[in-house]
Amino acid sequence: MREGGLKREAGAAGLILASLGGIVGSGWLFGPLNAAKAAGPAALIAWAIGGVAILMLAFVYAELTTAFPRAGAVIALPKLSHGKLLATVMSWVVLLGYLTSAPAEATAVITYANNYVHGLVLADGTLSGAGFVAAVALLAVFALINTLAIRLVLRVNGVITIWKLAIPMLTAIAFLLARFHPVNFTAHGFAPHGVAGIFSAVATSGVIYAYTGFRAAVELAGESRHPKRDLPIAIVGSVAIGFLLYAALQIAFIGAVSPGDLAKGWSALRFTGLSGPFAGLAGLLGMSWLAVLLYIDSAISPAGVAIIAYTSTPRLFYAAGHEGLVRGPFARVSRAGVPIVGVAIAFAVGVVFLLPLPSWRALIKVVAAAALLSYGMASVSLITLRRTMPVERHPRPFKLAFGVPVAGLAFIVANFIIVWTGAHTANVMMGYVLIAAVLYAVVQRATHGGFDHLEIAEAWWIAPYFAGLWALANLGPKNLTHGIGALSDLALSVILALFSVAILVVAARSGLADPVEAKQTIAAR
Repeated sequence: MREGGLKREAGAAGLILASLGGIVGSGWLFGPLNAAKAAGPAALIAWAIGGVAILMLAFVYAELTTAFPRAGAVIALPKLSHGKLLATVMSWVVLLGYLTSAPAEATAVITYANNYVHGLVLADGTLSGAGFVAAVALLAVFALINTLAIRLVLRVNGVITIWKLAIPMLTAIAFLLARFHPVNFTAHGFAPHGVAGIFSAVATSGVIYAYTGFRAAVELAGESRHPKRDLPIAIVGSVAIGFLLYAALQIAFIGAVSPGDLAKGWSALRFTGLSGPFAGLAGLLGMSWLAVLLYIDSAISPAGVAIIAYTSTPRLFYAAGHEGLVRGPFARVSRAGVPIVGVAIAFAVGVVFLLPLPSWRALIKVVAAAALLSYGMASVSLITLRRTMPVERHPRPFKLAFGVPVAGLAFIVANFIIVWTGAHTANVMMGYVLIAAVLYAVVQRATHGGFDHLEIAEAWWIAPYFAGLWALANLGPKNLTHGIGALSDLALSVILALFSVAILVVAARSGLADPVEAKQTIAAR
């Protein structure tokens, strides 16, 4: 009934609602506006690209998490395929994304609240002093909820998610019925900023950030009653439902905008209530009842995502301790079966991240890049384990059809979106990883007298991989990655694709020759 103390109390409904609770958060409140400003009506293509990319990664996870259902799967899986060193490095990346997720949602709540409680957000979109205090208070509430047993947390999230799904669907239908201008889809061109605008929308407007919520089911794999049956349904189903919902919202938003507000194009779109776009449009359309519901939802939807973020983050700490990647009390759970130390740390570090990244867009780009970096690693694990543990001898409960090519394509697409998030995000990410690596090396040298105990032969490729992504983002075109422009869009695409394939081949060949722990996991099923 337990895995290392975690209680198996999560059913299929709870898992799919957990993932949907992560997908439908502040992304729907801000994403359609930001995507439209970046790509015009072609924002629909951006949502499709993001949905397909995440769905490929979700299928990869469906095979891995049903074969190896563990808490903290995003770091447990690299450990099974490549050893502790790679898992440790990826835990830093995953942790960065998780720790900035809840602060991003808290910031979204405060940003919308600024429409009726003025003074919480400054003119540049960053939190004021009062806004910072309010965000910290919200984080404390999210942490408190997560001290409850997992079944209660999922029950609370389930109620919130039903509301969160109902309001966006109601909004899309109401807007389509109230006002729809077909001319908005062609007046300034379907893709006024070209392919670069579409790619930028995928990476920086909240599209990928919204979809990354599917990871909740992955992180709760160790607490699923029937992971073989429930996880594929939860992972794939939540992404598909999220795509349909966001596509409907994007169409409704584009059609509802007054053509007069587009006189200077989509990038210069302005209307009353822009900081709360759907609520602002509802007010302009005379639907005050909907505007009220949207302002209420602006607190509920992000709060639901933050609750799930604080559900997943402590379990990452738990997994790191349980897998032997860190020392200390991280693997301890409370009487309710909750990794309580992880909850406390997630709250404290989340508050710290609000200081250098006090705005929604600044936070979501870091979250999205970190998430994709960790998701791409699942593709590496799948291809490696398919080689070292052939499915003919080690059957999986769920086998992904054309698993190797799908995982390879997912890895390449993830790398493209990471680079599209831009040079600044790449600098923040790689600077953080470099600092963590130096500190880790110092600790290992002090505690072990050297590095012979580390599985370097299996993980050495991670250094050129990270360095290559950083270099390509900084060398990329100014209109896409905000780099120095040394590479054109075409040159960047060709080089990045070839680089991704090379890294994938080397990584797959560097896996553990005899992944004993992975074999034990499958044998114990």
